Amino acid sequence: MNKSFFGTGRVKIFIDGRAGTTGLRIHERLAAREDVALITLDDAQRHDPDCRRRALNEADVAFLCLPDAAAIEAAAMVENPDTVVIDTSTAHRTSEGWAYGFPELSAAHEEAIRTGKRIAVPGCHAGGFIALTYPLIAAGLLPREAWLTCFSLTGYSGGGKSMIAAYEAAKRDPLLDAPRQYGLAQQHKHLKEMCGIPRLAHTPLFCPVVGDFYSGMEVTVPLFAGQLADGVTAADVAAVYAAAYRGPVVRFCTAADQAGFLSAGTLSGTDGMVVTLAGNGERLLLTAVYDNLGKGASGAALECLNLIMGKDKAYGLVI
Repeated sequence: MNKSFFGTGRVKIFIDGRAGTTGLRIHERLAAREDVALITLDDAQRHDPDCRRRALNEADVAFLCLPDAAAIEAAAMVENPDTVVIDTSTAHRTSEGWAYGFPELSAAHEEAIRTGKRIAVPGCHAGGFIALTYPLIAAGLLPREAWLTCFSLTGYSGGGKSMIAAYEAAKRDPLLDAPRQYGLAQQHKHLKEMCGIPRLAHTPLFCPVVGDFYSGMEVTVPLFAGQLADGVTAADVAAVYAAAYRGPVVRFCTAADQAGFLSAGTLSGTDGMVVTLAGNGERLLLTAVYDNLGKGASGAALECLNLIMGKDKAYGLVI
């Protein structure tokens, strides 16, 4: 736990960017908790740099729910050495001095979140990919030099207010009725952490797809057996996952499908993640199922807050 919270009452929290999708969700969930006190600004103050700076430095914990450039600017405003910053943007996920906010990856990751002053929340697509690859690389089952592919199905809420409005419009573009692949130029903003956090030698080939459903996520890394280290079997992969992901937030499940189908909406509305494995001796499908707004966004941010406050990581989460 951060030492600054020893012996305190309610933890003071400021959400910079409360009007965005992730900021709104974090605010709504924290407003129901009795262990925190929210610092809020009115509409005029939210755009006043001096008011924001004052609120950021008054807070015990400041959430940054902003575009990358604005998040970098806001982080620079924090001069109070006791203020903990949790950034939900892409800006700091591979930056020196910032803890990566996925505590299930290792005991060291969890400790860095508990004691750190700067925490970067994982990207929604990236969180699933890293959950699948990091433990295998750490255990020596998957070489860092492997050339990997990833495809990811996500609900449209991951695109923020403008995409939500487009999908939910009374008269909408009929092309939205079918799934749409994007990130076609292979320059998706999550690729940096997808490569950097597991320390892959090569950036993966990434195929994100948005569908006509509000929330939910299914990230898959397909592997040929030959991509694994010599002698490694599916049973070895399963054993690593079973040891790494024992809950309560992330858990390994040997069969997560429903009669041969695996839905991206399985954990919609929750904060958990299920990691599973399918395929055969020659071809494997490594898959993580979760909610892009849960473990992929606000749920992950609140899990980090719980650790900072010295609480159980699943406190107040929907698992």
